[in-house]
Amino acid sequence: MPRLLDKYKNEVAPALQSKFNYKTSMQIPKLVKVVVNMGVGEVKENPKAIETAANEIAAITGQKAVVTKAKKSVAAFKLREGMSIGCKTTLRGNRMYEFVDKLFNIALPRVRDFRGINPNSFDGRGNFTLGVKEQLIFPEIEYDNVDRIHGMDITFVTTAETDEEAKELLSLLGMPFRKS
Repeated sequence: MPRLLDKYKNEVAPALQSKFNYKTSMQIPKLVKVVVNMGVGEVKENPKAIETAANEIAAITGQKAVVTKAKKSVAAFKLREGMSIGCKTTLRGNRMYEFVDKLFNIALPRVRDFRGINPNSFDGRGNFTLGVKEQLIFPEIEYDNVDRIHGMDITFVTTAETDEEAKELLSLLGMPFRKS
């Protein structure tokens, strides 16, 4: 059982229940899934870039990535409907908790000039999206094997009703929010 899941059951859930006065344990917010998405802009010039990005996501998350395709044609971006434009993976259960633990404790402290995560990226329904500028912060990626630096979006989907509940959940799990 992942260390973060134990922490949720033993520390986070009771703290949330006492702070927000939930009547049943089913009302306590929990992390449902984490989606890791990487857009690959240079697919038009380099068709192998999508494979490289998918392999990097698979190495980081421990789960195979799915290639995402364009839904619409956009002439300004020289993009046709159905073209491969990125890859993503959805983590749930033990893999999700292991990834979140690795992100909070290993990867984010490796970011240069890291002062904390901006707490304003909630969507109003209790979900949080974090943008990472380079994949090199993860220990699985070797600097010498990287041909191009890619950013990625990491979305945390929770059962929280409000942003305040979701922020409290994520901060109790160990997300290093910036002090305002």
